[in-house]
Formats: sequence, C-alpha cells, structure tokens
Amino acid sequence: MTDPGLFISLDGPSAVGKSTTLEELDRLLRNDGRHVFRTVEPSGSALGQFTRASAAFLTGHALACLVAANRYEHVEVELRPMRDAGFTVISDRYLASSLVLQRLDGVDEQFVLDLNREIMLPDLAVILTAEPAVIAARLAARGVRHRFHHDPNAPSREVELYAEAAQTLMTMGVQVLVLDSTDTAPKDVARRIADALPPDGGSVPSSPSKPDDPTVTP
Repeated sequence: MTDPGLFISLDGPSAVGKSTTLEELDRLLRNDGRHVFRTVEPSGSALGQFTRASAAFLTGHALACLVAANRYEHVEVELRPMRDAGFTVISDRYLASSLVLQRLDGVDEQFVLDLNREIMLPDLAVILTAEPAVIAARLAARGVRHRFHHDPNAPSREVELYAEAAQTLMTMGVQVLVLDSTDTAPKDVARRIADALPPDGGSVPSSPSKPDDPTVTP
C-alpha cells in the first residue's frame, strides 16, 4: 500500500512571487526524489474555469460560494486522490486566499469558514508576504489583472489579511509557514519551504511558525 504524500498550499498577495517560487520548489522537490503534483485554484476543470471567469463580475457571497464549490470538486478529483497516491501535492492558492479575497469582497470570515468546513486541510500552509510598497511597485510594473488592484490600499490590506489568515489556520490545527519575499530570491524562499518538509512519507513537524508571530524571514 502506498504511503500517503503531503498536501502543501501556497498563498499570498498578488505580485508576491508565488509563481516563480512554485517553479523553484517543484524543481527542488523533484531533485530530492519526490513525486510532485502541482495544481491551482480555481482548478482546471470546467467549474474551475467558470469560477475564474466569473470573478470579474460576480462578487461577495455568490463568488464565495462558487469558489468553495470548485474547492470541494478540486479535493475530490485531484487533491485527495493524488496525495493518497503518495504525491507531494502543491496547490497555488487554497483556503488562505479565500480568507483574504472574500473578505476584501465584503464577506465575513466566519461565512467563509462555514463554507469550507469539510474541505481537506493542508499538511502545510505556506503564505508568502512582502512589504506593501514592494507589492504595489510590482503590480504597477505588470499592470492591473484583477478588480481589487484598482484600490491603491489593496497591497497593505492584503498583507494584513494574510497575517490574520495565518493565525486563523493555526487555530484550526494547520501548520503554517509565513515567509517574507521582500528581499529574498524565489529560489531561497523555495529552499526554506523544502527544508520545512519531512522526508518523503513523513509527517510535517509541528509549529513551523509560532502562533504569536507567524512571520518567518529567510
């Protein structure tokens, strides 16, 4: 019988370096001999594609419900089967993003938690963060890609809400690793994540970050 793998989620504000960090993490883990399965939310299913397209015009509770519906499908079709098959599963965005983006959209945190009450929780939730001014500069350089980016206060608010999301996840028993990418190269951030993982097939050690100060600076 195959030993179950690990499920890692990676979240953080827009322009914080998630995509590049994911590429580096994937490379590191494969070089370490792990079987890696990468995925993203909204997922690549028809429902996931509809969810992604709908984010431009749906808001609030309706969008929160749609995101949660796609997440339950994602768990059933990809996340749980691949983890149980022994893969190290890495999802680009998961629950932490809902705890931030839906709140930016006016939805209460408890409503989001209630919607996601029966999802599969990650073995390790990684949250990338950076100085709001740095995020704002990166967003300006690459251009607006989401309606939230029209708000000049969005970077600061996202950073604050992700810090709160980290605390919420820890109260749920999720191991959380928060890494500041302001002055750190993605390859070094990825190495910190890889170093936080147990040997293939092991369990994530408890408390990679302290509940009273979840921010870890590489």
